[in-house]
Amino acid sequence: MTTSPPASGPTPAFFAQAAISFGLSLLAVAVGVALLPVDPWIRAFLAVGVLYTVTSAFTLAKVVRDRHEDTSLAHRVDRARVDKLIAEHDPFRVD
Repeated sequence: MTTSPPASGPTPAFFAQAAISFGLSLLAVAVGVALLPVDPWIRAFLAVGVLYTVTSAFTLAKVVRDRHEDTSLAHRVDRARVDKLIAEHDPFRVD
C-alpha cells in the first residue's frame, strides 16, 4: 500500500502576502532613493544597486528551489523503488 505524501507548498494567502510585501518594500526603497537630497548620479548608483540586489535575490531563490526540487525528485524515485521491492517480496515463497 502506497500513500502519497501530503501536498506541500505555500497557500494562496501566503503567496499574496509575500507578493504584496515584496511590492511594498520595493516601492518604499524606490521612493526613498528618488527623494534623497543628493546628486542624480548618486541616486542612479543607488537605484542600480537596489535592482542588482533584487535580481540576485530572485536568482538565489530560484537556485534554492531548483536544488530542493532535484533532491525531492531523487528521494521520490528511491522511495518508489523501495516500495516496488517491498510489494514484490513474498516472505512465504519457496525457491
